Amino acid sequence: MPYVDGFIVPVPKKNLKAYRKMAQKAAKVWREHGALEVREAVADDVKPGKWTSFPQSVKLKSNETVVFSYIVYKSRAQRDRVLKKVMSDKRLADMMSAKDMPFDGKRMIYGGFKIFVNV
Repeated sequence: MPYVDGFIVPVPKKNLKAYRKMAQKAAKVWREHGALEVREAVADDVKPGKWTSFPQSVKLKSNETVVFSYIVYKSRAQRDRVLKKVMSDKRLADMMSAKDMPFDGKRMIYGGFKIFVNV
């Protein structure tokens, strides 16, 4: 059964170009190590809610936007193998310095998900 890692990231609007460049490099690394699909989507119709929402989930600031990302794998086992390789890949390590990140990683939300509807 397919498996997905999902991410919600607050990105300063002025850093979107840098974020896209970083995301394209990271996606290449993930795909080379076996991920089936990598998607990055920037907020277009995302409004604050009364109780919760994408903006509220990351404590979005007025100069930021939300990026929703996901990575698809064949299975949880394959994801674990891919992730191990990705995390030891020097190309990714070079991008992961907190001072060089184009977003606040402390407000990123992420997790792994089992697919239970696949149409």
